[in-house]
Amino acid sequence: MAGEVQKHSVHTLVLRSVKRTCDMFVADYAKPLPLDEESHKVKRAVKLRTDYRAVLHMATLEENLWEKGGPSTPWDPHGHKQHPGNQGRAAEYLITATQPCPSGPGVPWTAYCTEWRMPSESALQSSAVAPPASQEMDANWTAAGVGDIYRHPGVSERSQPAGMSVPMGEAGGYRNSAFTPKEAPTMPKPQWHPPWKLHRVISGHVGWVRCVAVEPGNQWFATVSADRTINIWDLASGKLKLSLTGHIGAEREVIVSARSPYLFSCGECTEVKCWDLEYNKVIRHYHGHLSAVYGLDLHPAIDVLVTCGRDSTARVWDIRTKASVHTLLGHTDSVAAVKCQAAESQIITGSHDSTIRLWDLVAAKTRVTLTNHKKSARAVVLHLRYYTFASGSPDNIKQWKFPDGNFIQNLSGHNAIINTLAVNSDGVLVSGAWDGSMHFWDWRTGYNFQRVRVAAQPGSLHSDSGIFACAFDQSGSRLLTAEADKTIKIYKEDDTANEETHPVIWEQKIHKRKQF
Repeated sequence: MAGEVQKHSVHTLVLRSVKRTCDMFVADYAKPLPLDEESHKVKRAVKLRTDYRAVLHMATLEENLWEKGGPSTPWDPHGHKQHPGNQGRAAEYLITATQPCPSGPGVPWTAYCTEWRMPSESALQSSAVAPPASQEMDANWTAAGVGDIYRHPGVSERSQPAGMSVPMGEAGGYRNSAFTPKEAPTMPKPQWHPPWKLHRVISGHVGWVRCVAVEPGNQWFATVSADRTINIWDLASGKLKLSLTGHIGAEREVIVSARSPYLFSCGECTEVKCWDLEYNKVIRHYHGHLSAVYGLDLHPAIDVLVTCGRDSTARVWDIRTKASVHTLLGHTDSVAAVKCQAAESQIITGSHDSTIRLWDLVAAKTRVTLTNHKKSARAVVLHLRYYTFASGSPDNIKQWKFPDGNFIQNLSGHNAIINTLAVNSDGVLVSGAWDGSMHFWDWRTGYNFQRVRVAAQPGSLHSDSGIFACAFDQSGSRLLTAEADKTIKIYKEDDTANEETHPVIWEQKIHKRKQF
């Protein structure tokens, strides 16, 4: 039939469509854009003014000298003869300053610049020749400096007292920062810290010890374990004082309140409990998490408890009413660590999604998301005096500055899964890892001054040498670690060590402060 539409296969239709598209764009494919002369001139003018402004007025290329008379005929635009000390030298650049040159910064006008020389720092301050008597200047007129002479050619020098000269290398001087080589940054010498040694090993739990917390009075400390108990130990003697039971699953973290006689604990049973230490019993439960609770922290200024867990959330609780004030949503994986900061009312969380989030406690929104880590961030610690904090991950330990999370530096070298971080008031940062390694760092410089490999206790497997948590006591002189071999270890500074027997071995190398 005449009106019947010819049918084609899908393959033929696709080829036709491709050919039509190719014919449409093939003429302009890879065709460069036409050069805009006006834009090109503006670009060159800006380039010259920003990078070569300081030397454009004072340098003439050597080719111009050859055109005007060759190297054998010294040419001077002012009609001056060549200085005898420079005869036979092929000048690369010619100074075209029109003003008389004093013998140095702050020196009265006693000489004319009658010689041409290469613009080096030593040559610019070389000798001068006495001027004619009719051309002598007032002694009150002084040069602002060699840089100022070439910075303002053809303009009368300013009068100022001697000794008030402008230093070389200032902005706009003949030595622009673009031409001055920058010195490589060096690592500052770290503060000396005495080495730490094992002081005591405490046994009593029958499961992995997951957390340790020292009470504000520095008299005792609490530990929680996979054996579902909370043990209270005397800090001085290491003896067991009390054991609390109540959780139906492995416990993960414990914290002691500094504002009230309360102790808070959480575990894998989704429970968060508040213990009254005067009666040694549970007085409050906080329900809301949908899965295991991995961490908790108390706000230092208000009665607020913050918890985090496997359900990828952090929850803010009113301690008294047990009400859930906020639910902080944003992480895409388990939240492993949480800390509270009082100055900005911020909450800091570290997650297995490899991000650190800084939350506004009032608005319950994320203020900053830090994505620098490449692997899960399992530990966060706040410095006691500085307005900074650190986060630990298998790729790096990173330091940040409050309140916007500005990156400070990397602490590289602890190549393991970092479970915990702790810092004392002397600037000693400790990182504990899954493989039983523990590194000691200087907080300010990031220098790793000691490395310890913890050995598993007799009767434990080699894989039971991991460090799950560590904490300093209130004085900062004792370090407590909770480990996978079911023990708590206490470390102290070596009193017999000094800077001569244990020197700081450090190299003045480039201090890498990369973000990634």
